Amino acid sequence: MDGKVLIVEDEPHIVESLRFILSRAGFDVTAVEDAESGMASLASERPDVMVLDAMLPGASGFEMLRAIRSTPAISHLPVLMLTAKGQRRDREVAEDIGADMFMTKPFANAEVVDAVRELASRKRAERGAPS
Repeated sequence: MDGKVLIVEDEPHIVESLRFILSRAGFDVTAVEDAESGMASLASERPDVMVLDAMLPGASGFEMLRAIRSTPAISHLPVLMLTAKGQRRDREVAEDIGADMFMTKPFANAEVVDAVRELASRKRAERGAPS
């Protein structure tokens, strides 16, 4: 297995697609639909990578990312930020807050898998684990 991935996304079709392609690529995938559930999941599990939608019900993905980056126990969690908005400002905000990668929807399945693999590989290298 290539690691654990937490998906925080409220669109069921996107969750289904991401779960399928990432599971098929060898990842153990968990999905939740909002930031509150995502933070609760992070309190009990430690994924290797998080795929985070920018637009979520309640708190936005940007707000969730701010909370993650300000929480020492999870501040180094690699995050791939997804958004339907292709606006340059969203990318800048995501990068300023600390997103490791940014991808706009619609996305190519192979690009998502490659991005998640790269982020998981970086995390393993940080821990000194074999790639």
